[in-house]
Amino acid sequence: MDGKMKQELLDVFASKLNQSVRMYMDNCARCGACIEACHVYASSPETRYTAVGRAQNLRRLFEKYHKYSGKIAPWLGEAVELDDNWMKKVYETAFTCTGCRRCMTYCPFGIDTQQFQAMAKAMLIAADMEPKVLSMLADVSVAKGENIEATKANFAEACRQLEAEVIQKWQQEAGKETIPLDVKGAHVLYVALAGKHSIIPAAAIMNAAGENWSLSYFEAVNFGAFVGNPVVTKNIAQRIIDEANRLGVREVAICECGTAYRVMRHMTGTHDFKVITFLQLIERYLRDGRIKVNKAVNNGRTTYHDPCQIARNGGVYEAPRYILSRLTDDYVDTNPTKSANWCCGGGGGLVVVGDKDFRMMSAKVKADQVRATGAKVLATGCENCHSQLSDVNEHYQLGMSVEFVSSMAANALVR
Repeated sequence: MDGKMKQELLDVFASKLNQSVRMYMDNCARCGACIEACHVYASSPETRYTAVGRAQNLRRLFEKYHKYSGKIAPWLGEAVELDDNWMKKVYETAFTCTGCRRCMTYCPFGIDTQQFQAMAKAMLIAADMEPKVLSMLADVSVAKGENIEATKANFAEACRQLEAEVIQKWQQEAGKETIPLDVKGAHVLYVALAGKHSIIPAAAIMNAAGENWSLSYFEAVNFGAFVGNPVVTKNIAQRIIDEANRLGVREVAICECGTAYRVMRHMTGTHDFKVITFLQLIERYLRDGRIKVNKAVNNGRTTYHDPCQIARNGGVYEAPRYILSRLTDDYVDTNPTKSANWCCGGGGGLVVVGDKDFRMMSAKVKADQVRATGAKVLATGCENCHSQLSDVNEHYQLGMSVEFVSSMAANALVR
């Protein structure tokens, strides 16, 4: 590492040292309360896979470059020089962590280790060491927003090809669009993922509810958040904000994607529209009697995995449980559950990065948890979680059916 790069990385480090991060750096008592909270450590007890272990990779740089004692007598503490080898530790801080924040709920000081993760990712971007697949996907999302007029016709045609599958789940009234686009004054703008599995069930449910809705031209997932680039994160979210404002919608319903919901709901400020998860919309339809479902369609004991970004980081716990209570008479919660539920092990971009061996190793505690429920159906409300849990189901031979809550609801619709 040459001197210019080293200084650039130290400048990035310093730029992230806001008041709260400095407090976190100084206040950690190394008490160990967070250690057992991490699903990675619980699955493979190595101290480097703990919240305090990951944070220490950055705290030692803080001691060297921002503490008087570290500058004049680094040998008296744990201060380290920033070099190429230490940047490997920084990578470990960023990408052996899913950002689930379970450790934060156990910390007596409320230290937010995801801010350490954000600092580490910013340094990796500056060093050109971030996972390139995440940057590439983020750039594609931004490019789509800049060239949306050129792709609208193709997207509309792709939606028309899905209409028959939507109608199989719910016969739409004559004269109404099955998958409406560009509806000004729509009550709901639904933001899906790039796949029919995210569009068909949602369209069937909203049509069954008689909703005045419109499908967004943009995909929900925000790869800028995964890679840790706040500028790109904002640009990707802004496409949806602009579309919602242009159409004048009342609500933006984010599909089953935890990070997409958290970014839109908690990281983009206030808007003239409300941001909700699609799970909350389904719950409202059921409570208001706008849709009805048949419990007989879903067979077998069912449990639910709380997506960290929707539940622990987003506060949505009851909506999916209410939906499942209407879909089955044999529901059982995991233990622990809700805010203490174990992370699936696939968040923070790890599903996309591709180290499946690490993901499966770190998910052992999750596999043991869901196996203990005796459930045959494992439901969740997040794309990343669904992908990870499907791999976990196969790897640990759990013999479960991994399902989206929305798909279960759409399959159970009755007139």
